[in-house]
Amino acid sequence: MNPEGTQVIAFVVSDMTSSRCVSVVTQALKAVDRSAQVRVDLASFTVEIEPSKASARQLGDAIRRAGYSPVAA
Repeated sequence: MNPEGTQVIAFVVSDMTSSRCVSVVTQALKAVDRSAQVRVDLASFTVEIEPSKASARQLGDAIRRAGYSPVAA
């Protein structure tokens, strides 16, 4: 985490198509980093995470394991 401010990690997940997808992705991210702040914008297919401990790689892997295709934004 950046000591100067909050680190935000963003992904574009173009295969999210519904509120169920948003829920699955959010749960997958919270399983890796329970304290992370997660914001999902289904209209722009964007997932933004403010992690407390997880790395970008761990978060991307969590989204992949949930069945989606994240691309770093």
